[in-house]
Amino acid sequence: MISAHKLTKRFGEFTAVDGIDIEVRRGEAFGFLGPNGAGKSSTMRMIGCVSPPSGGSLRILGLDPATDGPAIRARLGVVPQRDALDEELTVRENIIVYGRYFGLPRSVVRDRADELLEFAQLTERAESLVEPLSGGMKRRLTIARSLINQPELLLLDEPTTGLDPQARHILWDRLFRLKRGGTTLVITTHYMDEAEQLCDRLVVMDGGRIVASGSPRELIALHSTREVLELRFAADDHAPYQPKLADLAERIEVLPDRLLLYTDDGDAAAAAVHERGLEPLSVLARRSTLEDVFLHLTGRSLID
Repeated sequence: MISAHKLTKRFGEFTAVDGIDIEVRRGEAFGFLGPNGAGKSSTMRMIGCVSPPSGGSLRILGLDPATDGPAIRARLGVVPQRDALDEELTVRENIIVYGRYFGLPRSVVRDRADELLEFAQLTERAESLVEPLSGGMKRRLTIARSLINQPELLLLDEPTTGLDPQARHILWDRLFRLKRGGTTLVITTHYMDEAEQLCDRLVVMDGGRIVASGSPRELIALHSTREVLELRFAADDHAPYQPKLADLAERIEVLPDRLLLYTDDGDAAAAAVHERGLEPLSVLARRSTLEDVFLHLTGRSLID
């Protein structure tokens, strides 16, 4: 579905995407994980055929974006970071008008609009204006609208940013249904739980480069331990505690507000901390996540 080799994007002297290689297979959910400024959105704009590459090769659906941009865009669905809905139109009208841009017959657009409203759980709000809708409803409408041309490849740039947890889970369910129906998804996110929930494979980006790739489970197994013990002490500086605990973990990360002890048994490590007479304000043993992977690879958290 997507094949890129040494793909590069420059803006003047600034290199946003620095020679990355990507292969996306039909029917999978592929993710770009990384902090703001990592190069995710610049990569998506090249894949969406709205920003030409500065170097390297790129093929979308077997076609060259440089010469086949309109043909590619006709087969894509795009969900941008920010909703670009027409707030003076109704929910249904937003879908119908967007469908007409693809040259679809009115009867086809109307039928598909009804199907998409049901898919997005917006049927009861079909005749409502967009402006008073909640953020989650607007996001679901944006996704429904992007599906009007029955795309083979759906690009989602930060699909759940700004949504509350309930709205995020509803959106995840809609995207899972799309993937199960055969739509290929390409997702950018800086939420590690979102990447773990949605992505079959992903790349971790930082500074315009790919620093790791694989399935979420593979990345965690390769770059982290089974569990992580989080310790918070009353002191402003947690660094002095590191040498006192160094032998309890494979490695320790010192963050401004806590220590992270990477171990295969968080509960046993927590017990050992208390046996040494140390009294943290809080203790949390949890499984490793993709944020731990990113912290190990780059030295900072995904939200930095």
